[in-house]
Order: sequence, then C-alpha cells, then structure tokens
Amino acid sequence: MLIIKLDAIPSTNSYLRMLSSEKRLKDYTVVQTTNQTEGRGQRGTSWYSEPGKNLALSVFKDVSGISLKQSFLISIVTSLAVLRCLKTFGIPKLKIKWPNDILAENKKICGILIENVIQQHQYKGSIIGIGLNVNQITFNNLPQASSLKSITGRNFNFDELTNGILKELKKGFKNLEKGKIDDLKLDYEEHLFRINKPSTFKDAEGNMFSGYIKNVSDSGALQVLLEDGIVRAFDLKALTLMY
Repeated sequence: MLIIKLDAIPSTNSYLRMLSSEKRLKDYTVVQTTNQTEGRGQRGTSWYSEPGKNLALSVFKDVSGISLKQSFLISIVTSLAVLRCLKTFGIPKLKIKWPNDILAENKKICGILIENVIQQHQYKGSIIGIGLNVNQITFNNLPQASSLKSITGRNFNFDELTNGILKELKKGFKNLEKGKIDDLKLDYEEHLFRINKPSTFKDAEGNMFSGYIKNVSDSGALQVLLEDGIVRAFDLKALTLMY
C-alpha cells in the first residue's frame, strides 16, 4: 500500500486519476492532504476546507470484479467504512445521508465522491475521494456542517484517521468479494438518515414534497413512500433529501 502525502493540492481525486492514467496503480494507492484547494462534491458542488484542519484523501481500488449495474456497492462499502472507522474514535450518532454523506448529530462531517474508470464497458478501477472535517470548528454560512473536534472537543491525528478508514475499506471490499451483498446493503440501510421517518425532499425542478424513505434499490435509487401511498424510486440527480 502506497500513501502519497502532499502539502497542498487542488483535488486528491484529480491527482490520483492523473496517476492512474500514467501507470498501473497498486490496489489501495492513496493520495492524502490537509490542504485541498478545489475539493468537489456530488452534483458538482464545491467542498471548502480550511488549510491544515481537515483531511482529504483519495484511494485507488481495483473494482474489475464489479459489474456496471453494481456500482452503488462501491458507495455502500465506502460509506460504511468511514462510519465504522469514526465509531472507533468515539464519534456519536453517526448516520449516512443518501447517497454517501456521513452525519454526526445530524450534521455533515464527511463527503464522499466516487469516480469510476470504465474501459470497454467494464470497471477497471475506482477513485474513492473522502473529505473529512476534522479539526476545523468554524463553518461560515454552512449551518449543517460540523467536524470531529466540534462534536468531541478533541483534536484528531490525520494519519490515524487515514489508517482507520483504509482498514475498514479493506474489510468492506473483502466482504463484497465474499458475496455478502445483502449484509452490506442491510447495514447501510440500518444507518440511513431519516429512514422510515417523515421527510422533506426537493426534486430536480425545485418542487418540495413529503415522504418516507423505505430503502435503497440495488442500483442505488432511493425508494420513497409518497403521500398517495405509492413507492417511487429516485436516482441521485432527481432528488435532494432536505435536513
């Protein structure tokens, strides 16, 4: 396992993708920084990180054994790996906000961005990007954001967090290789934010509506029970779950 530490970089995902295009990377090659200047999130959102206070890392994973239809399994494994790691550090009330934000005490502490490399209609690799709010305590104009230090009052070591996440990632992908898909999906849904609770959503046109999260389909679509009693599936670009 190779861990590349950089003082500052625009995006760990972009850097690791560049490396993967230049040479064949070993499984679990990691790029890590505490100063990511142009972090990206889901739907093209930016991810601001105060220099030296937070952890950004990207992991290259060989996912050639996963079919295109199973892509959401990568997100499930990654979300659970981060959550399980943070549990070992004593972070309370952890939840996964669909599809893969990590919350603690109902506030976002971690964002995940997964970019897959596809060749000839098959996965060759996955760039798993993780942005974790660690020791930053001020989040201007971001009322739903928090950090490990804000929640616990403690400072955290970046290398210990990286090693913990990698340990859980390896466990998760090992379970995936063993075919424990149902167990992983069940664990993911058990930690899903607002599952079976009345929730507010916004669709792609900006319309607000209410419903209950029931589960997640194999493809990663969110299954929502609407007020008319119909369960409808929404993909990532079609729906936003409000806090």
